[in-house]
Amino acid sequence: MNSIASPAPAAASPAWSPAPPLTEAALCRWLGAAAPGDAIVYFRGALARSLCPQLGLLSPADRLALARLAGRAWALCDQGLAHLVQRRRGVEDFEYLMIARRRPRRAGAPLLPQILAEAA
Repeated sequence: MNSIASPAPAAASPAWSPAPPLTEAALCRWLGAAAPGDAIVYFRGALARSLCPQLGLLSPADRLALARLAGRAWALCDQGLAHLVQRRRGVEDFEYLMIARRRPRRAGAPLLPQILAEAA
């Protein structure tokens, strides 16, 4: 599997994980530049618990941004552009990864401008 190198890659991890929270637009830009097999950790933690407003783990703004990011990841997977997987790291500690797929052959316009416009 290919991976994107980070400044200080973890030896055991084949995926690149950004330090600040990933945005929906950044995820789309990454996928547009990714080669098939490249992977990115788009969230680490317990996604369902983090999205639950009753638990109050995130501020409303952060929860909304995370919900948009997770929704965008799911939509890109539904379009056949990526695989979504999770890796268990510990108790209620998961890495949520997006793995780029080979681009479908289409006669239409390129997908990157379209998905970037939707994410904006």
